[in-house]
Amino acid sequence: MARVARSRHEFGEHGGVNLSIETSATFTVMEAGKMPALFEGREGPKGGCFLYGRHFNPTVMVLARHLAALEATPHAYCTASGMAAISGALLHACNSGDHVVAGQALYGGTWALLHDFLPRKANVHTSFVDLSDLNAVEDAFKKNTRVLYCETVSNPTLRVVDLPALAAIAHRHGARLIVDNTFSPLTITPALHGTDVVIHSLTKFINGASDIVAGCVCAEGEFIDGMYDLHTGSLMLLGPAMDPRAAYEVATRLPNLGLRLAAHAERALAYAQRLEALGANVVYPGLASHPDHALFRRLANPGFGAGGLLSVDFGSAARANRFMEHLQNTEDFGYMAVSLGFSDTLMSASASSTSSELDEGALRAAGISPGWVRLSAGFTGRLEDRLAQLERGYREALEVS
Repeated sequence: MARVARSRHEFGEHGGVNLSIETSATFTVMEAGKMPALFEGREGPKGGCFLYGRHFNPTVMVLARHLAALEATPHAYCTASGMAAISGALLHACNSGDHVVAGQALYGGTWALLHDFLPRKANVHTSFVDLSDLNAVEDAFKKNTRVLYCETVSNPTLRVVDLPALAAIAHRHGARLIVDNTFSPLTITPALHGTDVVIHSLTKFINGASDIVAGCVCAEGEFIDGMYDLHTGSLMLLGPAMDPRAAYEVATRLPNLGLRLAAHAERALAYAQRLEALGANVVYPGLASHPDHALFRRLANPGFGAGGLLSVDFGSAARANRFMEHLQNTEDFGYMAVSLGFSDTLMSASASSTSSELDEGALRAAGISPGWVRLSAGFTGRLEDRLAQLERGYREALEVS
């Protein structure tokens, strides 16, 4: 958080201690000659000149600087959603005929983009592999592979990837390592482990209130500059511009991100430990029983715990549904809702929600059963009360045959 604090030490308009909000969709020039210079790229925001809100906005650019500091990258670019960031980064990194290697367990929207959309619309094809098998990753590369794509902590299986090893493989083949770090901001800093491009859905932990949809791409300057090139930039031409009001809201919540993450992680660990003691098939990187526990500790930054997400495999959809319905409707424990990073606990059965884009074969390969429940641990309520509610919900689920 020290990097973020330093990046935030700037004055708003008129000396205000908060970021100023610039809502203009278009900007004036004082000399007619400035207009062609802006369109030709000879002038721009780096020199204090702005043209149009789809291109650049001063408020959004301040947030981008904060996010670049957060992820220890030279630059960042903000988008209207996490999927806009993912699609924009992949479309910039790949051309027609290129190839991507990606993890088997991915957010459903990302899987659909790679498996369904890009092959049909861009002639970009993907090989999905088990990222814990480094030999399989190496073997999946082709001469036209341009990207190795993964999530730091996979959604929803919560497997942790060996970022330094994956970066070494990608770079050996002349490819970029692009990492979705939505599940672990601050907790793990991928750029410090060789990652080239870091993506976030800002909607989740970074914003923290489930009231804004936004995303960002963090990378070195050449990659970011290329994405907003007036003639060929994927984000410039597809137009997923972030609203400056959303940028302001996200920026004001960044200073307490570390406190929120620690609170989420403390609850998630307590819930995981209680469920494990009850005999549940629970997955959480902070448990010694997690297959990547040692790897997570090696990659993680101290002070933020092991993340705010845990998963429980009930084996059947009927048990998973009873568990969630009881916790929401009887115990007031949390909400049956997708997304994560909210102050209250959010629960969803992955196979029928955020992973529903995966076909049956892909779900099996990823290890996602119909009874897989992902919980984003909130931090409201007394811990003792929440643990009792959680235990009652688990026992209720076991009553389903």
